[in-house]
Amino acid sequence: MQITAAVLEGLGQDFVLQELTLDDPAPDEVVIEIAGVGLCHTDLAVQHGHLPFPFPGVVGHEGSGTVVAVGSGVTKVGVGDRVGATFNTCGSCGPCTNGTPSYCAEFMPRNFSGGRPDGSSTLTKDGNSYGSYFFGQSTFGTHAIARERNVVKLPEGIDLAIAGPLGCGIQTGAGAVMRSMACRPGSSLLVTGGGSVGLSGVMGAVVREVGTIVVVEPVAARRQLALELGATHVIDPSAGPVSEQVRAILPQGVDYALDTTAADPVVTEVIASLAQLGTLGMVGVPSNPEATLTMGLIEMQARGLRFMGIVEGDSDPDTFLPELVELHLAGRFPFDRLVTTMPFAKINDAVAAQARGEAVKVVLVHE
Repeated sequence: MQITAAVLEGLGQDFVLQELTLDDPAPDEVVIEIAGVGLCHTDLAVQHGHLPFPFPGVVGHEGSGTVVAVGSGVTKVGVGDRVGATFNTCGSCGPCTNGTPSYCAEFMPRNFSGGRPDGSSTLTKDGNSYGSYFFGQSTFGTHAIARERNVVKLPEGIDLAIAGPLGCGIQTGAGAVMRSMACRPGSSLLVTGGGSVGLSGVMGAVVREVGTIVVVEPVAARRQLALELGATHVIDPSAGPVSEQVRAILPQGVDYALDTTAADPVVTEVIASLAQLGTLGMVGVPSNPEATLTMGLIEMQARGLRFMGIVEGDSDPDTFLPELVELHLAGRFPFDRLVTTMPFAKINDAVAAQARGEAVKVVLVHE
C-alpha cells in the first residue's frame, strides 16, 4: 500500500512528507487508516536525539482510526472497527502477564528499535527500509501497521479523530494519579507542568476526589485551564521558589507530586514541597539521557519519602482506556479541552505552535 508519511530524515531536522510503501500486515497485525494522531513530547525527543530511533524514520504514537485490513491470526478487532493505538509489549513476560504491561521486559526494543522483532520494517521507499514500528505503530502517516495487542476498540460516542492521545500522554498523566500513586480521596497533589500529561493528572485527581490540587505552570492560559479542569490552586514559578509557594498553601507539604518536567531545579523544589511520607511520581523525559536524581539518603529515610518512576501511568490499555472513555462520555474526564486540531500537512507548524505554548495537545487530522 502506498501512503503519505511525515519522515524524520536526520537528527534535528523538520518533518518531510514523503510517499512510502506500507507492508502487508503480519498474522498478528492490523492496518489502520489514521483519522488523527497526537503530537507528543516523545516524538520530539526522537527528533532531537534524546531517545534512540533510526533515521530516516517515521514516528507518531498517539494514533486513532479505522481498521482497513487484518492479519490472518487477528481476532480482537476486525475491518471497520474504530481503534486507538497505544504502546507495544511482548505479552509474555512477567509484567505483561500480571497486568502491568507498561513495564514489559522488552519495552525498549519493542517501541524504539525501528522495526519488528524479526528486524523487518513496515515502511520502505524504493526498496530501502525506513525506521518504523515506533511504539508498535508509527502513526505519522495516512495509514499505519500496529499489532493486535496494542490497539483498543473505541465506541461510536467518542470523536475518533482526537482519541489517539488517550493511548499515551493522557493515560500517562491520568494513570499516574489514578493507578500508579492511587492518590487517596481528600489528599493533596502537586503537579509540575500544565501540558497534556500534567492536566490529565489534574482530571484524574478530580476523579479520585483529591482534596487539594496544585499546578505549577509558567503559561498563564494553562494555569487558567488547570483551574477550569479542577485544580484548586495554581502557581507561577516566576513568582518565587515553588516549595515556598506550595507551603504557603499547605504548610505541611503535599502528599503526592507528579513531575512532568524531568528538570533538576524543578525536581529539587518538588522534593522540598513533599510532606512527611510524601510520594513523588516521575513521568518526564529528561533532555539529558544521563540525568540523575540526587537525594540525601538520611533525609529520604527520615521523611519516609517514596519515589516512583512511572511509565504510561501503569496502564493496562485494554482495561484503562475503556475506563477513561467511559468517564469522558459521562462528562467526568473532558480531555477534549486539551486538544487543538491542525491539518496533518502542517506538522512542522504544529511542532512550533506547541513549543510556543499556543496549544496544550496538538492532534494532527487527515482531511
